[in-house]
Amino acid sequence: MSNFIRFIFALVFLATFEGKGLQASTLIQDIQIQGNQRIEKETILAQIDLLPGKAYTQEEIDQALKNLFASGLFADARLELKGSILLIHIKENPIVNQVVIEGNDKLSDEILKGELQLRPRQVYTLTRLRNDTQRIQDLYRLKGHFAAVVTPHIIKREQNRVDIVFDVKEGHATVVRKIFFIGNKKFSESKLESTIQTKETRWYRFFTSDDIFDSDRLSYDKELLRKFYLEHGYADFQIKSAVAELTPDREEFFITFTLEEGERYHVGDVKITSDFKDIDIKTLEKKISFSTGDWYSNKDVENTINLLVDELGNLGYAFVDVQPQVQKDTEQHLVNITFLIQEGPKVYINNIHIIGNDRTDDEVIRRELELHEGDAFNSNKLKHSEKRVKDLGFFKKVALTKQPSDTPDKADIKIEIEEDRTGELSFGGGFSTADGPLADIRFAEHNFRGKGQDLRAGITYAKHRQEYSFGLTEPYFLNRELMAGFDIYRVTRTRYLDASYDQQIHGLSLLTGYMLSENLSQLWTYTIQSDNVTNLKQSASRFLRAQPRNSVMSGIGHTLTYDRRDSKIDPTSGYSISLNNEITGLGGSIKYFKNQLSGAHFYTFYDDWILETSARYGVMVGLGKKTRIADRYILGGDTLRGFSPGGVSPRDKTTKDALGGHKFYSGTIELTFPIGLPNEFGVKGAAFSDVGSTWQSKEKGPEVFDNRKMRAAVGFGLRWKSPMGPLRIDVAKTVAKNKLDETQMVLFGFTSRW
Repeated sequence: MSNFIRFIFALVFLATFEGKGLQASTLIQDIQIQGNQRIEKETILAQIDLLPGKAYTQEEIDQALKNLFASGLFADARLELKGSILLIHIKENPIVNQVVIEGNDKLSDEILKGELQLRPRQVYTLTRLRNDTQRIQDLYRLKGHFAAVVTPHIIKREQNRVDIVFDVKEGHATVVRKIFFIGNKKFSESKLESTIQTKETRWYRFFTSDDIFDSDRLSYDKELLRKFYLEHGYADFQIKSAVAELTPDREEFFITFTLEEGERYHVGDVKITSDFKDIDIKTLEKKISFSTGDWYSNKDVENTINLLVDELGNLGYAFVDVQPQVQKDTEQHLVNITFLIQEGPKVYINNIHIIGNDRTDDEVIRRELELHEGDAFNSNKLKHSEKRVKDLGFFKKVALTKQPSDTPDKADIKIEIEEDRTGELSFGGGFSTADGPLADIRFAEHNFRGKGQDLRAGITYAKHRQEYSFGLTEPYFLNRELMAGFDIYRVTRTRYLDASYDQQIHGLSLLTGYMLSENLSQLWTYTIQSDNVTNLKQSASRFLRAQPRNSVMSGIGHTLTYDRRDSKIDPTSGYSISLNNEITGLGGSIKYFKNQLSGAHFYTFYDDWILETSARYGVMVGLGKKTRIADRYILGGDTLRGFSPGGVSPRDKTTKDALGGHKFYSGTIELTFPIGLPNEFGVKGAAFSDVGSTWQSKEKGPEVFDNRKMRAAVGFGLRWKSPMGPLRIDVAKTVAKNKLDETQMVLFGFTSRW
């Protein structure tokens, strides 16, 4: 009997439970909202997605409540069912009246507020406040201020509005106190630190942020170390760890790199294989920039790939892929390299995006590119395009990268630049060995109107020289790759270069230039100027006194330049050759024909050790009349160190006046190298040797000294790219000279600008 009763009770319980669980819905006849002040009823109904006159399950009603909270409009919400009436009780979130940031000096209001979610007339939520507080904190960390503390304050206003105040205590920038290297046996800590971008804090690094900790920079440093070791042959190199430890006061970091250098490898077998049957492998092998037995260098491998791609492009193979297959012989410490040439994917340029050019027109950058939309992608042309944009001299940083697009056979080109200052308004003063004390006022805009035009004007006033000039150059005249410009100038020289007379020149010069090929350019100039000689000393040479005092020169000049340097701004490798011709007599009283051949070669043979060799040779011919002494060649000063300006020349033995020569040559070998100071100083040492001579004055008489004997000097110097301007100091000792030559041991020039 008891079991039967239990069974009956179970059936009743299940029926009751199932009846409630299977209850289909609740009919809602009306929806009433309480507590809303500024938010319209329609807006709230749109959030809950419930309508009067319909039946809803408890799950749907619960979801409506979740939707209210998810909208971010309400600080609190509650749903209540009274029969068939749904009551919605809400409390609206405040509206932001204003956002104020206090205590921020390192980061401007504009930068910080641009990153915040909370802004005037937007809804305030606690989540947004927390996120914005953290975002400000993160921005200061990116700036290197890990000790920065951000405290938010909420000030309530009438009409359910709030003011938000972020109180910032910036603290000091978190500097890198010490960098440790563990496991380095082949290279010193100082050498490795010079390789990476992060630096230990020093008093003189006030003009750089390299000693401020940056986590992104730390990742970049790891790549720099890896690249450095691979370039020096350590093919097994690994970075075991790179740890940055913050001190308890959050003001300093200690960074430790743990390295495993491994052994240094030589180059073993070097081969080229190709999927193209008609390619001459022997011809391509000449492009390999290293050989068996050399120390292995990843840089040499990359350079060879570029040379091979360039040569294959010249042979008509637009879509090629050169892959180096590297096999390490760990027992012999050899790296065998095979360059595999195969057909690459046919990829075309889709879009070219330029980022960072706030002042410079897109067209100024695009016209320097060798790739355009629709062209076949060519990595070598991409590299050349990057160099051309850098050579403009308008940008601190230039990076061209290939980006995937929505279409598999197309790629985008992304051009990221960081603009440099191209305008200059300067007031300067200084001293040079040629001019003595000088003052300088100069205006220049090298990217005038953002169109790449070069506008310039200046006044220079020195003891022996005064110059006034104005000029403008348009690099793409008439929207063609044709440079055109002009210069107007006035020059007054008083006993300049120890001359026995004063000179005043007024002139106008017109110029035009263009590229004949990728590396060959041509420049034409037309110059007309008047030249007046005054205050000629009575004791001056009779040859000077016989010269005309007033002259007019009208002539045309021509320069042909073949330039294969890696950079026109700061070359480290490559060479350039230039031929210059100048002929006068197109009107005026001065008639001569000058020809000059010059060349320079740059070679980097160890890190920042750069060897420059240069030479010039010139010949001058009078056209039907005797040439003026002022137009002839003289050497000294910058053109032949160790000798005073104008110190090398045929001379009058009696008066010591320079008579100039119709022929000259000069040559320089100069090595620039680091001297152990931090890179931030921008100081390099230099060792040099100059040679040269000028002769054949064509003056006759027993007092004429004219000898083509070679003059030579050796010396050393300093090169400093200082914040106030370039400083160059050279100390030279003559080792070959004539008795009438005028020497000068120290040559320097300095100009400060503010």
